[in-house]
Amino acid sequence: MTKIDRYILILFVRTVLVCFCSIAGIFIVFHAFTSLDDLVRQGRTEGGLVAVMLRYYGPYMLLLFDWTGAIIVLMSLLFTVGWLRRTGELTATLSAGISHGRILRPMLIASFVIISIQLANREFLLPHYRDALAMKAKEMEQESEQPILPCYDLTNQILIEGASLLPRSKRINYPSFRLDGDFEGFGDLITAQSAQWSEATKDHAKGYLVSGIKRPENIASLASVGTENRLVILTPHDHPWLKPNECFIATTINSEFLQTDQSTSRLVSISEIASRVKNPAVHSSLSVQVLLHERMVRPPLDYALVLLGLPIVVNRRGRNLFLMIAVAIGTVLFFFGIKTLSGAMGGSGYLLSPAMSAWVPLLVLGPIAYVRFREVQTE
Repeated sequence: MTKIDRYILILFVRTVLVCFCSIAGIFIVFHAFTSLDDLVRQGRTEGGLVAVMLRYYGPYMLLLFDWTGAIIVLMSLLFTVGWLRRTGELTATLSAGISHGRILRPMLIASFVIISIQLANREFLLPHYRDALAMKAKEMEQESEQPILPCYDLTNQILIEGASLLPRSKRINYPSFRLDGDFEGFGDLITAQSAQWSEATKDHAKGYLVSGIKRPENIASLASVGTENRLVILTPHDHPWLKPNECFIATTINSEFLQTDQSTSRLVSISEIASRVKNPAVHSSLSVQVLLHERMVRPPLDYALVLLGLPIVVNRRGRNLFLMIAVAIGTVLFFFGIKTLSGAMGGSGYLLSPAMSAWVPLLVLGPIAYVRFREVQTE
């Protein structure tokens, strides 16, 4: 790496940080106005307003970086080259026989690194904070109840309902399990005071620990039932670790399937989306299948967006900065227009399959981006 490479790289990274901090600052200011009273009240008991805002808005910064990373990289590339042109440094470098491709190389490598960090953030950090991103400022003090979305377990033939849901605690208040399968002695309904989601242990598979059972009343005297190779409803009759008014219902329908706000489902990792699609107990919509393939193709597609902007950056016609910004915005709109149209067609099952709808934007824009990259290398 030469001195000019380090100079351009530092200028580019600094521009990326300034752009992101500007967008983040605007977001925090506008968002804080709607929930400032709740944040101030929380700050009085938890170490001050700054500490509370860091805890509340920290996950949002990760989400904002995931949303805007590729666009910020493209705009920073544009601003950096514009600055070099304005100061005359670009002209001096080109007159020394150095091509545009050589000048852009450190910024393109840095762009690849940023998009890789964006991928790591999306797969490893955001899934950990998806519950925090779903709550409002007033919910930081006390978890609030949310409406429940009934979900049918296709494998066990059980409809899971309830009065309300506590997402962070993964608990259903006053649950109702409607039994369509053959569960001898249990009737067609199990009702209780609460149902707590539990991961698999040595005593049971994944499912809900149902407490305070109201129906059936004789739950302690009923034998556990299930299919030929696994138990579905575990009772105190056969499992001493259960209390007399408890039972355990094995299912793969966790509390996330029961949330009415499904926006957080887009924040899970690729492996979690894949397991959801492969889960035989729940119906996976076409939109979820589209999301799975979109997540796989997003990193190369984001980098293709950066490469699509290279002709704007080179700017052989001497266009002013504001005109270049307008062209860059048009390129971004065209890019997301193709993605949105293709995703909508795949989600509705019109002409394109879920897999093809996710890959079409890359198949269309990828070759164009590569051609533009090769053109810049020779100029």
